[in-house]
Amino acid sequence: MNYGVVKYILGWILIAEAVFMLFPVTVGIIYGENQLWWYLLTSGICLVSGFLLCFKKPKRGGLYLKEGYFVVALGWILMSAFGAFPFVLTGEIPNYMDAFFETASGFSTTGATIITDLTVISKTTLFWRSFLHLLGGMGVFLFLSALLPMIGGNSANLMKAESTGPSIDKLVPRIKDTAFILYAMYLAMGLLEVIALLICRMPLFESLTLTFGTIGTGGFGLQNDSIASYTPAVQWVITVFMLMSGVNYNMYFLLVMRKFKSAFKMEEVRLYLIVYLVSVVLVTINIRNLYPVKDAIREAAFQCSTLITSTGYATADYDLWPEFSKSILILLMLLGACAGSTGGGIKMSRVLILFKSVRKQIQIFIHPRAIKKIKMDGNTVEHDAVRATNAYMSVFVIVFSVSVLLVSLNGFDFTTNFTAVLACLNNMGPGMNLVGPSCNYAFFSGFSKFILSFDMLAGRLELFPMLLLITPRSWRRHL
Repeated sequence: MNYGVVKYILGWILIAEAVFMLFPVTVGIIYGENQLWWYLLTSGICLVSGFLLCFKKPKRGGLYLKEGYFVVALGWILMSAFGAFPFVLTGEIPNYMDAFFETASGFSTTGATIITDLTVISKTTLFWRSFLHLLGGMGVFLFLSALLPMIGGNSANLMKAESTGPSIDKLVPRIKDTAFILYAMYLAMGLLEVIALLICRMPLFESLTLTFGTIGTGGFGLQNDSIASYTPAVQWVITVFMLMSGVNYNMYFLLVMRKFKSAFKMEEVRLYLIVYLVSVVLVTINIRNLYPVKDAIREAAFQCSTLITSTGYATADYDLWPEFSKSILILLMLLGACAGSTGGGIKMSRVLILFKSVRKQIQIFIHPRAIKKIKMDGNTVEHDAVRATNAYMSVFVIVFSVSVLLVSLNGFDFTTNFTAVLACLNNMGPGMNLVGPSCNYAFFSGFSKFILSFDMLAGRLELFPMLLLITPRSWRRHL
């Protein structure tokens, strides 16, 4: 392990977080809230700590795959640890474990919260927790890759460790330019949503914070009922932008470059939209006796959109819906959005690879001498990608099972434990029963919150970076 490189990049991460904290400070100045001083203090702490870590540039470079995974995992933990300070210092979340849980939930775009009453939280803090979604949605290391030259090795290893899905594609030859393009499209989508919400006569503060949660697929709201108290027009805007945020950003790049044929050839996006539309139709039919037809369509469209993209906003307590609808929603939570999006879940690309692997195996049984290849979008899927997908699914089942077992020590019912872990590991936020859309995670013990915090960060980083961090051999220094 090249500790010099790791320490240097972590220093820049803390400096970046110090700059990010100036945004809630600005909000505090605008609204005249005293909480801004604690954010300013934390910004100073991050700045000093960051300079101490990166003051001396390492002579020997080497940002390779192991270092990339290692520094990303450690960086996200560090950001969550420092990002929790203002919650504690302001007294709005006095318990540090609770504050860490809330911050990890924000950065990982999970949206699970321990706050029981949002109406007593300052606008400064409400902005910060939603702003975390914006930072975590596309990735902080991706942001740094777009602005800063990395030392040694290949900065693509940072993107591989932080990106969602089984692989990462460069949009253009240079990684720095790819990162810049991705962030430009990400922020452009956010700007469009802010404009749309302003047209719906929503105040600027709410437009910004809800947009952060939408395009980052996070789900921290401003009201105790999430999005339910807003107008149908606002709910439709958020529904559309949540769905758009779950699409692979490669498709948007292809559309911008006018490569329409390649864009619409993406099987993953087609599967994602088909699954979503079929789910909306089935849920609408199933809940038609609970709402007028127009409202049933809107509720089904919103809830299916928020759960397939792992956003976590809610307009209704779907925990009270029929079992058939709840089963569909849980399946959507499991499947998730597209790779290369800000959404969570297993990812549609992995689902496609698994189904095609099963079909290939069946065909081999029928025709043992036949040579079959797995293809996506007309291209052959390399064996390494198939192997990585199988490994991911195996690790997912293991981490999920162990987490459910550990969280069950609290003594709550199985549905609560199962969906709480599923919601955190897949970065969803709300689950079912005691962690349903009208509830929160405050009742869990500190130990369970630690496990769920680990799950949130591990789920956002696709498991392996966090597992590498807890593997003793990965800490060995290079000779």
